[in-house]
Amino acid sequence: MFSRLRNRFMILNMVIISCMMLVAFAAIYTITYQNVRSDTDMELHGVAEFYHKQGGGGPGDNHKGGGGGGRGGMPSPGGDGSPPPMNGSGSGSPLPDRSVSFLLQTDGDWTIKATISRFDMDADFYALAAKKAAAGRSDIGRFTLEGNRWAYLVLNNGSGHDIVYLDVTAQQTILRNLVYTFLAVGLAMLIVIFFTSRYFANRSIAPVKDAFDKQKRFIADASHELKTPLAVINTHADVLLANSDDPIREQAKWLHHIKSETERMKTLTGDLLYLTEMDDSRERMIYAPFDASEAVESVILTMEAVIFEKQISLSYEIEPGLTVRGSSEQIKQVVMILLDNAVKYANAEGSIALKMSRRHHDVQLAVTNTGEGIAAEHLERIFDRFYRIDASRSRKKGGYGLGLAIAKSIVEQHKGRISARSVPRESTTFLVQLPLSAGK
Repeated sequence: MFSRLRNRFMILNMVIISCMMLVAFAAIYTITYQNVRSDTDMELHGVAEFYHKQGGGGPGDNHKGGGGGGRGGMPSPGGDGSPPPMNGSGSGSPLPDRSVSFLLQTDGDWTIKATISRFDMDADFYALAAKKAAAGRSDIGRFTLEGNRWAYLVLNNGSGHDIVYLDVTAQQTILRNLVYTFLAVGLAMLIVIFFTSRYFANRSIAPVKDAFDKQKRFIADASHELKTPLAVINTHADVLLANSDDPIREQAKWLHHIKSETERMKTLTGDLLYLTEMDDSRERMIYAPFDASEAVESVILTMEAVIFEKQISLSYEIEPGLTVRGSSEQIKQVVMILLDNAVKYANAEGSIALKMSRRHHDVQLAVTNTGEGIAAEHLERIFDRFYRIDASRSRKKGGYGLGLAIAKSIVEQHKGRISARSVPRESTTFLVQLPLSAGK
């Protein structure tokens, strides 16, 4: 399930980014193409103007299909058939050296009458060039001939056409290389995006997977915990039904067992509901300053009798006047959970020590009990719901593994931290740190 979720996330991410890249590349190519085409058209008109000025007259303004007067002073070959000077010695601006161009003069039937070019090309080439211009749908266009890309401009000279040709192979190569560059960059980016998306997809679904696993474990643990008392209740009920003729007084022990297991189930479901309410009420909790020192001391007073009854010594040291912002009743519950846990797991005739003091900008509460201690590999998990180091021993002591989970939830809701440290076969200490109320 999570693999499919990750793959969907990756596909969606790659499709979105690919579309964005495609739009960006298309926009860049379109702008570049328009700029190159505009520059080519300007250069083509410049070349046409150059040829007109070299001929000694004004430029022919009438485009293909238009009317007009004479030939517009277009240059014509000399008596020896050579073109007019093109090195700047004549009138007008010199033809740029980077321009590969020529001019064809044709009659109304597109038959070549004169050729003006500084390059030696055969007659078939010029004939094909004239044919390409004649087949064009407008007075300016482009075509490919013998591996080169040419742009042409057709001017009407009254009796025929003046066609100016300009080699634009270099510009076409630039555009083609731009497309290849986009393809290479796009492919490289897709590879990078794939692995990046995979990394972030795994990181994104990790909390979801963790929450899902915790939920499955929570349901399994809750079902297991409820199964035991339900089995006991069902068994004792069968015993009562099998001995229905006996007086109730003789069946009292079965009824007491049923009541005891019912109370255990009531405690368990109450704790589960409390944890759920804690998770749902984080944003709705109303914080108010209260004297944490007094709250902790009141819990100790209620627990003293229980602790001494277990023949466990208790010592405590509480710094007065420590103020915390939050819920007094919930902090009391945390202290009650920690003391109850200490009583359950303290060794015979052991001791419990509680210390509460200011530590920098926090209030630190430490509850220590002597006993078997907790192995290092269990310290990080003892705050998980239903987690117990020794399930059978915990069940005998009436625990469900929810107390420390509740304590952690309350402490975190108060923007504090709870942790544990232990020395095996010696002692265990639970530390709670809560931020001091402002001005205290």
